[in-house]
Amino acid sequence: MKTKKVMVIGLDCAAPELVFERWTDELPHLKRLIYSGVSGRLRSTDPPITVPAWASMVTSKDPGQLGFYGFRNRVRYGYGGNRIVDSTDLREPTVWDILGKHGLRSIVIGVPPSYPPKPIRGCLISCFLTPDRSYPHTFPAKLAKEIEREVGAYQFDVDNFRTHDVGSLLERIYEMTRIRFATARYLIQNKPWDFFMMVEMGTDRIHHAFWHYMDEQHVLYRSSPYKDAIREYYRFVDREIGQLLELVDDDTVVMVVSDHGAKRMDGGFCINEWLIRQGLLKLKKPVNQPTPLTPELVDWKQTRAWGYGGYYGRLCINVKGREPHGIVPRSRYEWLRNRIVRELRTMKDEKGNPFKTRVIKPERKYVVTRNIPPDLLIYFGDLYWRSVGSVGMGSLFVYENDTGPDGANHDYEGIFIAAKKGAPVRDEPRALNRLHLMDVAPTILREFGIPRRKGMQGKTIPIRLGPHPDIKKTRP
Repeated sequence: MKTKKVMVIGLDCAAPELVFERWTDELPHLKRLIYSGVSGRLRSTDPPITVPAWASMVTSKDPGQLGFYGFRNRVRYGYGGNRIVDSTDLREPTVWDILGKHGLRSIVIGVPPSYPPKPIRGCLISCFLTPDRSYPHTFPAKLAKEIEREVGAYQFDVDNFRTHDVGSLLERIYEMTRIRFATARYLIQNKPWDFFMMVEMGTDRIHHAFWHYMDEQHVLYRSSPYKDAIREYYRFVDREIGQLLELVDDDTVVMVVSDHGAKRMDGGFCINEWLIRQGLLKLKKPVNQPTPLTPELVDWKQTRAWGYGGYYGRLCINVKGREPHGIVPRSRYEWLRNRIVRELRTMKDEKGNPFKTRVIKPERKYVVTRNIPPDLLIYFGDLYWRSVGSVGMGSLFVYENDTGPDGANHDYEGIFIAAKKGAPVRDEPRALNRLHLMDVAPTILREFGIPRRKGMQGKTIPIRLGPHPDIKKTRP
């Protein structure tokens, strides 16, 4: 009996307007999937950040349920020690964990957060969080040497993607992508599998490094030989996808997804400079040049709030009895938080226009808030502006990123494409609306005839494909 397979190709940060609107005709393999299946914009998590977004996609749980709210997480109610999230923080079962309990085998490559690697029924290569190949990065462990011998030096990410040496960076992005897809082809051909999932990080890195060369509306745009760098890279990735598709049969269900989109970055809003001007953050002494905010710079006994930089803003309140030197009584916590929300939402930009800032109270967004959420999540300027955590910037609005060159911010929506590989091509794509990335895991399970697990938030996306013929009848 022929066994159904599901293949998920993840393109970190792939932007809907580029895939569905601008370059569809230049991406023949993606176009064929779009016109033979279903597709649509895939709403990301809040925040739309790589690690929580992919984790939400493969568990169908929101960041509050997962207990991490970004790339770094507060690990205690102190003023430092934020920790990079890794696979040990992911306690909810992933879709491949569930499939494994039903006797199905998976190949998983680079899905965040999968470092350090955990055992699965199948094989796994860990994600971009892996320091380097000297660290354990595969399951089974012996797979690492096999990849090195049969394919070459696998790359998890590109070092220092915020650099002015974009020529070198572009070469390194191509090499990373080339080796990842070659590894995928090797595993597909040489390992047994029912479910395959990979995530390519190059789409994210090339957006951040080259968006301002492409987008004539960008504040940093200038004529450059790199104007078509992103477009050419998408065409390259499409060809790599085409080579993967040649390796699977016509009954294989193929999904192409991204965790969030991308948009131009107009600049950065200096969250801690703003808090200083609001009288909510007090430094021990003035800082007159751009300086990362570190705990030792702050007079905590006179500080009521501080913030973090990143593609979105995180604001923490210095609560009495919660933080080591907290001064905000719990009875005034909500009053202060509401004051900050009101001030942020009504803030004007440099020209006096509404800044369109969105502010989220975590406990109102998520089913639960495990671990330590920030007190507020903030999207500055409708995500056209990032959060700048440094102080001494001399302005609330800046046009260069304080952590290195970066031309793009994350956007709210990524892509979803699903088709049976051999399905006939129609004259028009079948577009779906109101898709959320938490829908992906229950949709994968449904393709194998497995019901969504209790606690999953996503719905199943109607791609109208049948049950798996070999599924075990047990339930998780």
